[in-house]
Amino acid sequence: MNSSAVLSSLARRYAASDDLPSTFALDSLFDLLEGKVAIVTGGASGIGESTARLFARQGAKVIIADIQDEMGQEVCREIVGDGGMASYVHCDVSSEADVQAAVETSLRSHARLDVMFNNAGTVGEYRSHLDFDRSDFEKVFAVNVIGVFLGIKHAGRAMASTGRGSIINTASIASVMGAMATIPYTASKHAVVGLTRDAAVELGHYGVRVNCVSPNYLASFLTSSFLGMDARAMEEVTEKCSVLRAAALKAQDIAEAVLYLASDESRYVNGHNLVVDGGYTTTNPSLGAHLFASSS
Repeated sequence: MNSSAVLSSLARRYAASDDLPSTFALDSLFDLLEGKVAIVTGGASGIGESTARLFARQGAKVIIADIQDEMGQEVCREIVGDGGMASYVHCDVSSEADVQAAVETSLRSHARLDVMFNNAGTVGEYRSHLDFDRSDFEKVFAVNVIGVFLGIKHAGRAMASTGRGSIINTASIASVMGAMATIPYTASKHAVVGLTRDAAVELGHYGVRVNCVSPNYLASFLTSSFLGMDARAMEEVTEKCSVLRAAALKAQDIAEAVLYLASDESRYVNGHNLVVDGGYTTTNPSLGAHLFASSS
């Protein structure tokens, strides 16, 4: 029986039971990344941190690549303290030398690279199209688009030579909608989906899968800073940006989606934009909110 069948069996068993442990979760049952090596850019905080911790619990040797050195090193120490394997490299994803060095660290230390999570990103400042500076626009693209391109390029080279691997890029619901974030952020996330699809076609011939994940608004430092809200106010926003009743998106939710794309459980998923938004982008948001309120 494969792991999916086991999960289904366990779900049925515990559906009406009080015996379900409070810590019951996918990562407590299986080592989906056992023996694999994964690089997580932007892994010092937010979605990247949650994913790095989950990858380690799933058996992966994790390399956190970030510019937040102290935070990244602390996350690594905590992962190791919990029995996982993690190391840190300083990496500005807009620098090709840094991205190449991160991949070479994986090959030098572990002789392989199985998963590349191109997650590092930036939002930029909110301004009108009529007033936006070209230099500020380019700064966002340097991280969100060039950084993903470089990650695909260097990880793809390492993976193509072995005939295996999974590359996951962080996009956003701003990749399928307008007016959800700053101008360069929206444009950059559309570009990430394009890069993902194009790379999936080429690298698929080498046995390497390329997908992306598109989160809804998340109560993270990045979005809270952009919107100028504290954590509680941000959580209220995330609850409204969903057609799911009282469901605020968490970084762990995105990490679990990335885990699926990284693991062999998704071995035939390639070129896909996995939208994790509580159904927000499937309808007119104001209509969805009205229907939701009238049904309560």
